[in-house]
Amino acid sequence: MKTFLPQDPGANRAWFIMDVNGKPLGRAAVLIANLLRGKCKVAFAPQVDIGDFVVVVNAAKVKLTGRKETQKIYQRFSGYRDGLKRIPAGAMRAKHPDRMIRQAVRGMLPNNHLGSVMLKRLKVYADDQHPHAAQKPVAA
Repeated sequence: MKTFLPQDPGANRAWFIMDVNGKPLGRAAVLIANLLRGKCKVAFAPQVDIGDFVVVVNAAKVKLTGRKETQKIYQRFSGYRDGLKRIPAGAMRAKHPDRMIRQAVRGMLPNNHLGSVMLKRLKVYADDQHPHAAQKPVAA
């Protein structure tokens, strides 16, 4: 018996839209990562990219439980001395609300080339307006 390997769907990928208004950040990120990987499909194989596009709206209204708004810190390092930047989640929400979701999803995808290709299919918008109406996204 031969092992079945699914084919890359190419341009025939589905489009999903997810409204994260009032949803916890981690729970929404799990659902988004599963759609990007294609884990909800019957023919899922971890080495083949069969995932779909995901449009996330209302990223600025995502919910952080507990005291994460003030205690959660986003860090990035430039590589230079004294190049560590620390931004609390409240400031990150005010400045770049899309990065909160993008970083949470990135941590749930594979840490290889396949994961970076999957992340390119994630479209995150701070409010409920998005330019992907022509793709007719389905609610996830």
